[in-house]
Amino acid sequence: MEKIVTANKKSPRDTPVPLYLQVKQLITEKIHNGEWQPNDRVPSESELVKQFECSRMTANRALRELTAEGLLVRVQGVGTFVAEPKGQSALFEIHSIEAEILARGHNYSCKIIRLEQVPASVSLAAELNISADTMVFHSIIVHYENEVAVQIEDRYVNALAAPDYLKQNFSVITPHDYLSMVAPLTEGEHIVEAIEADERAAKLLNIAIGSSCLLISRRTWSQSFVVTSTKLLFPGNRYKLKGHFTS
Repeated sequence: MEKIVTANKKSPRDTPVPLYLQVKQLITEKIHNGEWQPNDRVPSESELVKQFECSRMTANRALRELTAEGLLVRVQGVGTFVAEPKGQSALFEIHSIEAEILARGHNYSCKIIRLEQVPASVSLAAELNISADTMVFHSIIVHYENEVAVQIEDRYVNALAAPDYLKQNFSVITPHDYLSMVAPLTEGEHIVEAIEADERAAKLLNIAIGSSCLLISRRTWSQSFVVTSTKLLFPGNRYKLKGHFTS
């Protein structure tokens, strides 16, 4: 159960320091001295206005800057929370979606939408650390759990790292499993976003246009090669992201 913390009712107007900076300092002190713990919900803008006798603009600026500095995390529609210490990080293990589905005792299947060779755009070339217009491999595969679509995998592959990628039967082996054999993972990067399904995604996942989805943008390395740049799209009501935290 989340703990909601409160601030001391002390007006920042007692000193000549700018109001927003005083509010920031008071919040920072409570975090650093342990009075406010990670994941505690901090006072809202309106609560800060009342407790610190400041304007909403001042409270908003203090919360916004502390969020940008990594001390707070703001969750839309939920509130603002004390962030986990910077010494901790979320480690998301990379597994084959087929293995995950089979481990739950469910049936796995997939549908190959696209398998092709294309020239890398400028932005994709930067992600794969190659020259623009270099030919890369592109695959789009929909993965199913018990015949229900649970993921669209849109993957670009560095041809130098996996030259036989297009020759594989991905109805038999997943791209993840194949790449793990020919270009073993040594490093990975994730970016997680909440988005709404567009017409194409809605059709492939059999959901309504505008439905909430989770998008994971992932890059993987094998030694000095950037092997893949992949976007994994999940229907929000069919997927839960699990992470392990360590310090």
